[in-house]
Amino acid sequence: MARISDTIASERSGLSAPGTTRQRVLSGAEKAAIIMLVLGEKHGAKVWPLLDDDEIRTISLAMSQLGSIDAPMVETLISDFVSRMSSSGAVTGDFDRTESLLVKLLPKDRAESIMAEIRGPAGRNMWQKLSNIQDAVLANYLKNEYPQTVAVILSKIKPDQAARVLGILPDDFAMDVVQRMLKMEAVSKDVLERVEETLRNEFISNLSMSSRRDSHELIAEIFNAFDRQTEVRFLGSLDERNRDSAQRIRSLMFTFDDLLKLDPGSVQTLLRGIDKETLAMALKGASEQARAFFLGNMSTRAAKNLEDDMGGLGPVRLKEVDDAQQKMVLLTKDLAAKGELMISKNRAEDELVY
Repeated sequence: MARISDTIASERSGLSAPGTTRQRVLSGAEKAAIIMLVLGEKHGAKVWPLLDDDEIRTISLAMSQLGSIDAPMVETLISDFVSRMSSSGAVTGDFDRTESLLVKLLPKDRAESIMAEIRGPAGRNMWQKLSNIQDAVLANYLKNEYPQTVAVILSKIKPDQAARVLGILPDDFAMDVVQRMLKMEAVSKDVLERVEETLRNEFISNLSMSSRRDSHELIAEIFNAFDRQTEVRFLGSLDERNRDSAQRIRSLMFTFDDLLKLDPGSVQTLLRGIDKETLAMALKGASEQARAFFLGNMSTRAAKNLEDDMGGLGPVRLKEVDDAQQKMVLLTKDLAAKGELMISKNRAEDELVY
């Protein structure tokens, strides 16, 4: 049997039932969809796993939009499969049949992803998308919507996220939303689809365009992962080509020197999390200012022990120092991501919990 992808790639052709005057032009994807519908679960089970995701999406989309195909047209397209068809000889492609077929033949997450994509505005993953949006961004959008619409949206997302968003909304508006949620009855499918379509067209699409990641932030993260020598080399080269970009990237990078801007509580959290060998190596090659900063946040006994550990290391390679300092930076970011400490670049707009 020829590959289904060959059928997808074939040129469009007109097929009509014998004796009819009206033709329906079928694309390659539609032909492949008819073949797969005729093969059904039993025989198609051997074919679906052989297709890649793009092929499955193309066939699934065509299948979901196929509608009714009469028996003579099916026979003209694939006469060798007529004996496997139902007594009527017709096949019908729609969302439900497509989904039913995919979930039985493909892993659940893969089938759900494909169906969510071809369902369009009413896709089931809309609420999952909202869960990935920052609470403040979502709240800023919702405060301009009708309270009843906000009530519907908050009833569909996870309770913990809804709580955070409500806490950000203006008090009077938030209470209005809560009252409507208390009185809200079951939401009809049509209402949900309209809400989802509005979210997709007016919020998600605009958000993706407006929140395109700044290239300098991306490069800063990449440079953060360099060892010291590579970082200096790349920034030096960039200085020669584009000094403004180099300076902006430096300002965005979180480096070992930025640890000196941690508040006392955050420093204590970091010191509890880092092993003493790494700390000694990191401070062995650090500036006097960095040493004084960390030693000053330790007890007299702990500071004395650390100084002894540094003295006992003897001469060390610069790469070992860089590696140890990088471990401290990465640990700081990990702890910040867990909400255990706050890191800041001493600028109001950059004060973030990673």
